[in-house]
Amino acid sequence: MVSYKDLGLVNSRDMFAKAIKGGYAVPAYNFNNMEQMQAIIQACVATKSPVILQVSRGARDYANINILRNMARGVVEYAHELGCDIPIVLHLDHGDSYETCKECIDNGFSSVMIDGSSLPYEENVALTKKVVEYAHQFDVTVEGELGVLAGIEDEVASEVTHYTRPEEVEDFVSKTGVDSLAISIGTSHGANKFKPEQCTRNADGILVPPPLRFDILKEVEKRLPGFPIVLHGSSSVPQEYVKMINEHGGKLKDSVGIPEEQLREAAKSAVCKINIDSDGRLAMTGTIRRIFDEHPEVFDPRKYLGPARDALKEMYMRKNIEVLGSAGHALD
Repeated sequence: MVSYKDLGLVNSRDMFAKAIKGGYAVPAYNFNNMEQMQAIIQACVATKSPVILQVSRGARDYANINILRNMARGVVEYAHELGCDIPIVLHLDHGDSYETCKECIDNGFSSVMIDGSSLPYEENVALTKKVVEYAHQFDVTVEGELGVLAGIEDEVASEVTHYTRPEEVEDFVSKTGVDSLAISIGTSHGANKFKPEQCTRNADGILVPPPLRFDILKEVEKRLPGFPIVLHGSSSVPQEYVKMINEHGGKLKDSVGIPEEQLREAAKSAVCKINIDSDGRLAMTGTIRRIFDEHPEVFDPRKYLGPARDALKEMYMRKNIEVLGSAGHALD
């Protein structure tokens, strides 16, 4: 067994307590390869932000859990080399089973999510509790989920949203012992989060999604005062990258994200972790497509992956500063 503490990582407990007190959310950025991870660390060191490195089940299959663990060890040293020892969590995103969570805990992850949200309530409770009991033996923090987000991202998919029922949250947290809770208040997975008929168009003709259910969030906060809340599916789907992709050979249709001003509002509440994946994919894909289109002679991967990494860094820096409010809090 490998302990995350030996890798220089931290769990999310103190990180979340500071975020709630400070009125900001910790960025939880998904990664699959070296360039994405470099961009995340560069951006968070530059803005002095704590960070959660998220690994989906798909990323584990793509990159191999042993490689991911050693990449995490490497970025702790990389952050130090860049001049700021920011707190870094290595987190399993949407763990689907006890076995998956156990494997990650045994391989140096400092935090895991067990997603039993599609199960009947009592089965979700039982599965989450089982993961918590194992994780807490090693001081690994656990995220559970109540409610189901619509959309598709990696292996997580649902056609409809099932909002979190506030009347269940106290019982769930009490019975499972989870350290944080992901809730459903209208965010959605993927780049195509909403159908056009669900949206309105503003004066510029841009599709605007329905507002987040802050009433549900406030009721959850009332029932669980000071408890860490998580928002999944929180990419804003920057239209400049959608446009870039489509102008250089892509075919993204009706891609709509969560307005950043709503995420900033959520970050001032008990929401202390906001998950962002699709935005990174869009920035990277848009940059690479543009380079391939404008410079078809390029075949050196460094010539397109490097600029894609730079675009990711710039986007993540802006999110830390303007959206999540996490900039400057790494050393709190």
